[in-house]
Amino acid sequence: MAKKILFINQEIVPYVPETDLSHMGKALPQVMQESGHEIRTFMPKWGNINERRGQLHEVIRLSGMNLIIDDTDHPLIIKVASIVQTRIQVYFIDNDDYFTRRQMDKDENGMDYADNGERAIFFARGVLETVKKLRWVPDIIHVQGWMGAVVPLFIKKAYYDEPSFANTKVVTSLFPNQMTSDLAPNFKKCLEFRDITADTLTKYNEVFDATELAKLAIDYSDGVIAAHQDTEADWMNYAAEQGIPTLAYPGADFGKAYEEFYEKI
Repeated sequence: MAKKILFINQEIVPYVPETDLSHMGKALPQVMQESGHEIRTFMPKWGNINERRGQLHEVIRLSGMNLIIDDTDHPLIIKVASIVQTRIQVYFIDNDDYFTRRQMDKDENGMDYADNGERAIFFARGVLETVKKLRWVPDIIHVQGWMGAVVPLFIKKAYYDEPSFANTKVVTSLFPNQMTSDLAPNFKKCLEFRDITADTLTKYNEVFDATELAKLAIDYSDGVIAAHQDTEADWMNYAAEQGIPTLAYPGADFGKAYEEFYEKI
């Protein structure tokens, strides 16, 4: 059965260098589109993306909203481009402070940016607010990459009564840990939004490392996929312990397994 699937990707080739994550960022939407599903695809507008080469342009009607994070207004800018070979349209979440003047999740010295937690929150909320404006109602939201790890929480606790997301199922793909440092101490406080309160987050440590972030994503997902053969077994075991449906790494020919998993949840 054809579904409407929203892909929230941390990386997509050809806009950023080839990695396992960026490869799947392109391959998964492409496979699902070719299988007859209706898709929308989002990623951050990382500062190393060449806008001219990628033919990105701003979508004025979707831009202009301010998102408040840590008591500061951050303007949301939406850009769009198409991957020519696949006819996949990609929406980019942009902001001068969080993305334009940076590299990706790591700086020029290979160190995680200190405000990566805030950037992840801005990205997640930016995607969800933009989907609302598109008046498009996804059946499935599929998150790939830790930068989207807060999306399941927001869907289930902050946007659950929005018509766009009321009946949406959330799938999280887990990849090997890319984080080299913990998120900033203010991350947990910055997560508080609408019905997400300090009480919502009491089970989590005050400082989030990669495992704590994975647990947060898992707890609010309807299904969890090991998207790589080296995905941390402890994370998948945690998902199983919570009674959440899981899919073991299906190998390179993943399309049918993913479609069956969508139906299962």
